[in-house]
Amino acid sequence: MNSGAVSAEDLHRLDNTEGLDQNRGKVLMTACMGFFTDAYDLFIIGLVLVILKKEWGVTGGIEKLLASSIALLTAAIGAWAFGRLADRFGRKSVYGWEMLVLAGGALASAFSPNIWWLIVFRAILGFGVGGDYPVSSTIMSEYAGKKDRGKMVALVFSAQGIGLVVGPLLAVVLLAAGVSPSLTWRILLGLGALPALSVFWMRRQIAETPRFRLAQQQAEEQHQSVDRHAARTKLWHDRVLLRWLFGAAITWFLFDFAYYGDTIASDSIVKKVVSHATPLQTSGIELGIFAIFSLPAFYLAAFTIDRIGRRLLQIIGFVGIAVFFALVWAIPGASTATIPFILLFGATYFFSQWGPNTTTFVYPSEIFPVDVRTTGNGIASGVAKLGAFAGAAVLPALVDSMGISQMVLIPAAVALAGALFTLTLPEPKGKTLEEISDTAPSRSERGPDPIRSSAGVASGMG
Repeated sequence: MNSGAVSAEDLHRLDNTEGLDQNRGKVLMTACMGFFTDAYDLFIIGLVLVILKKEWGVTGGIEKLLASSIALLTAAIGAWAFGRLADRFGRKSVYGWEMLVLAGGALASAFSPNIWWLIVFRAILGFGVGGDYPVSSTIMSEYAGKKDRGKMVALVFSAQGIGLVVGPLLAVVLLAAGVSPSLTWRILLGLGALPALSVFWMRRQIAETPRFRLAQQQAEEQHQSVDRHAARTKLWHDRVLLRWLFGAAITWFLFDFAYYGDTIASDSIVKKVVSHATPLQTSGIELGIFAIFSLPAFYLAAFTIDRIGRRLLQIIGFVGIAVFFALVWAIPGASTATIPFILLFGATYFFSQWGPNTTTFVYPSEIFPVDVRTTGNGIASGVAKLGAFAGAAVLPALVDSMGISQMVLIPAAVALAGALFTLTLPEPKGKTLEEISDTAPSRSERGPDPIRSSAGVASGMG
């Protein structure tokens, strides 16, 4: 599909196309590279702080808390800001600039002279990371067909799994090669800028999505400007959309609270179980957990989400997380014996990826109308990053104060709450984006989606 005018027939063909053509492949690749970078840069800080514990004496307190979690707080702001801008000015207008912000923060972090400058630069990095969430997922969703949209958006997110593995892998390689710890942490932080810079130009070449272009065309044909205030009002005053926004935001918040807290605390958790582990051994254990349990589950989720459905897969994942965390608490010695703990802890990562870590990302890219899609997505992902910030602030501290065997009851309870709140969400499987919006009963009060109406007439559908 070229960058010219878009017709309802174009949209109908798009919805009924499966697989990758050249254009979709380009969108998928550029979005994936961004999410690889996001994951690498967010989670590498846990390993860096293990090294800085000796070099800068960062053993606890407000400095360690902010260094480990400030990027998550600013990611919430970035998600809201870029999500709003992408609905106001178009997806193409903002796509790629978030990567420059991220790259600047990553490069600056590598040259931090002390912990407080590191915190400032990580805050800048987080703003760029947050901006990537609503825009990348929405662009992929709006280019995908209805039969494999879940897979396409999930494949974007699966690049997070590669970022999770590459960080510890690089740490192992550098430390095993004899690179000094004081240089290793700077290399690890600085490398996070390279993929972001490499993908910037590619993202600037991505064409505006056909759905957003069609919405613009229809407004221009009616000699009207897009009413952005009305769009925002619609999101907050439509009862069904508001319920879906709440459901998407709260389930993502709950998941990120548990997931980011446990992942950023994973170095402390591993040290509790393997008390004499060196930084190299800690990195190796984390690498094994991520590579064996997380990475395959990301791709399993991508290739089953359109068959199982988003809602059921999310519930299965949340329940699986709760069960395996509960087993760490219930089985005597499971929190101190290395192999049993790694198996149980690793299983929580499997059900995270084959479940809510993927589905909470996919949901907000599908359930909102085109004129508020990235706004709703940005709100949901921003709320999620507040949950991640809270988890990163609370759970690592509780590992020290409560011990692993008691701390795991918190993410277990949070996961069960996530499964319950998932029931507030619709099932988008197999529907076009416009059909999903039309399932809202209050839609009739404001008239049908114009894109849905014109596409339906063009294809002979009611």
